[in-house]
Amino acid sequence: MTTDTPPLALSARNIHKSYGEKEILRGISVDVRKGEHIAIIGPSGSGKSTFIRCLNALEVPDAGTIDLRGERVFDAERRTPVASVRELRKRVGMVFQSFNLFATQTALENVSLAQRRVLGRSKEEAAQRSEELLERVGLREHTHKLPRQLSGGQQQRVAIARSLALDPEVILFDEPTSAIDPEMRVEVLKVMKELAEGGMTMLMVTHEIQFAREAADRVMFIADGEVIGLDTPEAMLVDPAHERVRRFVNALSGVV
Repeated sequence: MTTDTPPLALSARNIHKSYGEKEILRGISVDVRKGEHIAIIGPSGSGKSTFIRCLNALEVPDAGTIDLRGERVFDAERRTPVASVRELRKRVGMVFQSFNLFATQTALENVSLAQRRVLGRSKEEAAQRSEELLERVGLREHTHKLPRQLSGGQQQRVAIARSLALDPEVILFDEPTSAIDPEMRVEVLKVMKELAEGGMTMLMVTHEIQFAREAADRVMFIADGEVIGLDTPEAMLVDPAHERVRRFVNALSGVV
């Protein structure tokens, strides 16, 4: 008997995180299938960014496990070795709110550097791959420009190309349009939507409700460090059953 259900790409179980006595995450779990796109929404301070940073150990969870394609790559109780954490970060890419580009390096150099350091590619191999990815995100004509010569939207697209350059299995987006002028957001969301349509497995912290409706397979609502709801965009964003979710969505949509 065969099944068309894609295999699990990432599975996080019982993720906890505290800073001192302040508990930020209170046991969040999620299964993400290969090629699936999950939008993560919720009020500020709810733990969304902390959770997504825990998924590639930029923030180290106090408790919980992370599996990639059925392989245990992080276990808080067993003190996962540094080498395993590095492998996790290589396989799970990250795009941040701020662009984190090297100011003195061109777009091409910013995309090439991690390939050479992490994957061991030659300068020529990395440059060729970087050119391909910069063209993919619509920046072919800006290859040799420095970050200061690019708009915010263009810089974020360089950051997306940099993440893609490591050939990740999953990409995490932490509010990638929050630091960009409204008129520039469209170009970044367009690239993200194209990645989704191309089959990239993605988890996206976002306040862009319309984008979540169009690009996500499921929407996760996090509040007070817990998952309040996880369902289809229709169920979560059009007619939410949970009152907390309904109030949040209505507020973002300007509904009183």
